Amino acid sequence: MPNSSSISEFLLLALADTRQLQLLHFWLLLGIYLAALLGNGLISTAVACDHRLHTPMYFFLLNLALLDLGCISTTLPKA
Repeated sequence: MPNSSSISEFLLLALADTRQLQLLHFWLLLGIYLAALLGNGLISTAVACDHRLHTPMYFFLLNLALLDLGCISTTLPKA
């Protein structure tokens, strides 16, 4: 007996209907985005500029910060 369930349409609902909730979501996501940019930017700058931090642990921390910058810059602005 084959599976006969199928979806013929997809409904995408808005995040918020009222203008106040839209502004709240905008400012909240903007704050999260700027905090992530600032934190990862400071980590990247500190590791890149200080020669004492050129050890394997900080190399991987720099890579993680750069990866996080890339991920947050592609997903959060689309929200």
